[in-house]
Amino acid sequence: MLASPKPAPTKAKPAPAGAHLSKVGRLGPLSAKFFCPLVFSLMALAFGFVWAPKIALAQTPIVTNLVDMTFVWVPKGRFFMGAGPGFQGDGLYERPAHEVSVTKGFRLTRTEVTTEQWNRVMGNMKFYGAKNKKDQGQLPISDVSWHDALAFVERLNELEGTKKYRLPTEAEWEYAARAGSATAYFFGDDPKLMADYAWCGEGFAEGSAHPVGLKKPNAFGLVDMAGNVSEWVQDWFSPDYYANKVGQNPKGPSGGEEKVHRGGAYASDPKTCQSAWRETDLPTVRSVNIGFRVAYDE
Repeated sequence: MLASPKPAPTKAKPAPAGAHLSKVGRLGPLSAKFFCPLVFSLMALAFGFVWAPKIALAQTPIVTNLVDMTFVWVPKGRFFMGAGPGFQGDGLYERPAHEVSVTKGFRLTRTEVTTEQWNRVMGNMKFYGAKNKKDQGQLPISDVSWHDALAFVERLNELEGTKKYRLPTEAEWEYAARAGSATAYFFGDDPKLMADYAWCGEGFAEGSAHPVGLKKPNAFGLVDMAGNVSEWVQDWFSPDYYANKVGQNPKGPSGGEEKVHRGGAYASDPKTCQSAWRETDLPTVRSVNIGFRVAYDE
């Protein structure tokens, strides 16, 4: 077991190559939950026929990096991307649903990137948005553009002497959010269960971002994949991209005007927290509703 790293100075020195991620067991009682076998439904009713998600289960330990970002293993597998029968909304950008293969497992941060993690990597840059200042360091970083998120990833790679950190693709994000589910939300089709799994539907006047990791995780052990803040992904947006039905590791259009962000936010309508729901903005936009999480290639 590794001790928690000492707080990094504003100008951190690059780490030796290969020192990026270390096995740890310092999540207390939660760790047992994530190390247990992942249990998925044997069969799911979706897209007009009975379908069982094709996912290779893995028991790889949770790992952390030098700035205390915790990464969960997401195994390779197949899933249906887009709006299924239980989808709520017109599905203008979420149809047609199509089968996608993620052919290589990857790691994804267990939670959204926090303000503390942002500051340790980027310095004490002040981004505003969260109304609740309690536990400020554990709030998800928000009010960051897509370019800001990319700059964080690039700086993290520089600090650790690697090129393995990146933003997840849109397909990887939805695959990780579903975690083997084929329902509207990873916890089912009923939004009345939202309170156990997501901060969503609070409204701007009443709501605010919340400290990460307080809701129940999905089957991969990822938390806040629905709600809290929406999350930038790598892809450009095209309204008809799904019609291409790219079946293996889709990376989105080669260009465009807007970038995709996923998952909905605390102030969003609950339907935007569905696993398939897509939202877009210019990559320069900074919103109190938008943050991000980070992928890592092994």
